[in-house]
Amino acid sequence: MTKKLGYLLAGIFFGFVLSRSGASEYNYIHYMFTGEDLKLALLMGTAIVTGAIGMKVLKHFGNKDSGGKEIKISTKPLTKHTAIGGALFGIGWAATGACPGTVLAQVGEGKLLGLFTMLGMMCGTYIYALIVEKADL
Repeated sequence: MTKKLGYLLAGIFFGFVLSRSGASEYNYIHYMFTGEDLKLALLMGTAIVTGAIGMKVLKHFGNKDSGGKEIKISTKPLTKHTAIGGALFGIGWAATGACPGTVLAQVGEGKLLGLFTMLGMMCGTYIYALIVEKADL
């Protein structure tokens, strides 16, 4: 229970940071993709560097979680499916101004577009699951 509360508080904090940084604002996303304002691109660059440092620290300590269990980290090969999925993700992000993290911040802020975007992501995930089950990818 304590762990779940910690995750909830971390999620609330993350959503607050996304909201305060402007990452949930459609105009900032638009400006980033058009190159007019790279504030969010720099914010994401900082997150990537922080994540890379965290991965190195994790690897240094033997890829173990806080309970001592091994964490398996594997890379996903680049295939036509990952390329198509990445392209669809980018198109959706540019069109709606939201990625899976920021859409939750938008919904929390009461933005109607965020709710429609979240429903679209859920439908897309469901359709993907149906396709994968049939194609056995």
